[in-house]
Amino acid sequence: MDFEVALWQMLYLCIAPRRVYRNIYYHKQTKNQWARDDPAFVAILFFCLTISALAYGMVYTVGLWGVIRLILWMVFVDFLLVGIFIATVLWAFINRFLLQHSVHSVQQSVEWAYAFDVHCNSFWPMFLVTYVLQLFFLPVVTRDNWISLFVGNTMYLLATSYYVYITFLGYSALPFLKNPAIFLYPIGILAVLYTISLFGFNISKQILDMYFQ
Repeated sequence: MDFEVALWQMLYLCIAPRRVYRNIYYHKQTKNQWARDDPAFVAILFFCLTISALAYGMVYTVGLWGVIRLILWMVFVDFLLVGIFIATVLWAFINRFLLQHSVHSVQQSVEWAYAFDVHCNSFWPMFLVTYVLQLFFLPVVTRDNWISLFVGNTMYLLATSYYVYITFLGYSALPFLKNPAIFLYPIGILAVLYTISLFGFNISKQILDMYFQ
C-alpha cells in the first residue's frame, strides 16, 4: 500500500482538491480504470476513525465496550454503510441520466468503485471538521445558548458543503458526463436548512446526544 500517495491526496483534498482530480486521467491511461487500485486511503480513514472513537470514548468515559461500539459505528455505519449507500445511488443515477452518448466514441460508464472513491475523498475533510475539530469545540457546542448553536451548526454547514463540492469535483473530472454542476445543487438546500436551524436546532448537540445518551 502506498501510504505516501494517500497522505499526499489527503493533504491536497483540504487545500487544493482540484489538484487531486487532475491525476485521475493519467491513472485511467496507465491502469485502465478510474478508481484507485490501492486501499491505503481507506486504511488511513479506518485508522483515523478508530483514533477519533477512542478520543470521544475517553472524553465521554463510555468504558471499553462503549468504545468498541463507537469504533464499530463510526467505521462501519458512518463511513462504510453511508458511503456505500451514497455511492450506489449516485452510481445508478449517473449511469442512467448523465452519460454523454456519442456515435464517434466508445460508450463509457462510471465504475461503482470510482463512486465510492469520490465518497472517500469527500468524507475526509468532513471527518476533520465534524469529528476532529468538533472534539476540541465540545465545551462550546454542547452549551445551551445561541452562540454554541451557531458555532456547531456552522461547522456542519461547512463540512457538508465541502463534501458536496468535492463530490462535484470528482464527477466533473470524468470527461464523459454531462451537466456535472447538478452535484452542486444540494449546497442550496444545505444553506436553507442551516438558516432554519439557527432558530433553535443545535445540530452538534443533537448528534452528540444520539451517540452518548
